[in-house]
Amino acid sequence: MKYRYLGNSGLLVSRICLGTMTFGMKDWGCDGEEAKQITRRFIEAGGNFIDTADMYSTGVSEEMTGAALKDFNRDDIVLATKCWFRMRPTPNAKGLSRKHILESVDDSLRRLSTDYIDLFQVHGPDPFTPIEETLRALDDVVSSGKVRYLGCSNYYAWQIARSNGIADRLGYARFISGQHMYNLLRREIEVEILPACEAEGMGMLCWSPLGGGMLTGKYKQADGPAAGSRVAVRAEIDLPRYWNDDSFKIIDELIATAERCDKTPAQVALAWLLHDQRIGAVIVGARTTEQLESSLVAGDWDLASDDRQRLSDVVPFARGYPDEWIKLTWGNITANLG
Repeated sequence: MKYRYLGNSGLLVSRICLGTMTFGMKDWGCDGEEAKQITRRFIEAGGNFIDTADMYSTGVSEEMTGAALKDFNRDDIVLATKCWFRMRPTPNAKGLSRKHILESVDDSLRRLSTDYIDLFQVHGPDPFTPIEETLRALDDVVSSGKVRYLGCSNYYAWQIARSNGIADRLGYARFISGQHMYNLLRREIEVEILPACEAEGMGMLCWSPLGGGMLTGKYKQADGPAAGSRVAVRAEIDLPRYWNDDSFKIIDELIATAERCDKTPAQVALAWLLHDQRIGAVIVGARTTEQLESSLVAGDWDLASDDRQRLSDVVPFARGYPDEWIKLTWGNITANLG
């Protein structure tokens, strides 16, 4: 397993991060015993980075993760979790208020059976809470020793820059990572979010790196998603997100590339992401140890640059305005520079 520093921090994380959204998830998840086996295999393979969230199965994922880690040295693990989603049907049990953040940290520590959280991430932006209030609360949980580092998830680029700018001005702990949806089929973060993270010295953590399973190559457009498959179970989310003509053009090339490389489509899709050094880790979930084994290959294997470019070019990625304006005018600006 290869490791990368997370952004400009001194924190080393495995390139494959074990995502635990499947832990305790009904329909397409796994039970506590399987969660332990998956976690053990991940750590034995050299993985040290595990990501969960309070809202995954309403706390059950954190409980299973904590139970799975009891047989290991806690200090060898980089443990990440999140807060933001509503946890109870009461007014303040959601968002990024000081009250909810402090409550969430303590609840996550209890469920995870640990004294500290390595990476505490806000799961999304809160338009109703002043960012200064959120950042002060986050700085306090770092100062208290309950949290080591901070990250954000699903933020706009301007929110990333503004948050770290305020943190720097006020002397608060800043975000060292962003966690966003990024895969071969959905590349929107390349326009502004990924450059913003790079400029702010933040590592990118990719959720849904396999496009909800689409990039395993097992789905055929003409057949539709099989009953009981993840895409079928989450049809209201994943069909609009991934199921389209362009996606299947990319998947066809992905399958061809995998055959040339003697790898699986999923391994190539993960390696496509990790080819970019701005990516700190890809977050991979698994229902079984067999599923995990396939993903672990990308922890060591690197995709050739030519293959990555070929996959990137299957469907032209339009960055829109102002990128198109800059490209049209930049030549005029630089024409007379000697």
